Amino acid sequence: MKTSDILASIGVIILLIAFLLNLYKKLPAQSKIYGLMNFIGAGVCCFSSYLIRFYPFVVLEGVWGFVALLSLFNVPRGTSESNK
Repeated sequence: MKTSDILASIGVIILLIAFLLNLYKKLPAQSKIYGLMNFIGAGVCCFSSYLIRFYPFVVLEGVWGFVALLSLFNVPRGTSESNK
């Protein structure tokens, strides 16, 4: 098994665990852990896709990881100090 295969498998496992935990209501989509799992899983998958030069998935996973990263710093609407 090549390094890219191992990395892709790890990334997909992380993404699927996050998805299943959310699906079965064990991990809310708004939680930092869910966002972190998506960021790490997508990042690992993005890198493994880069290693095999499969650029459509580099873009897909790169965007997924970027959005997940943004979610880690996102303040939900209606919770800022100015709304009080």
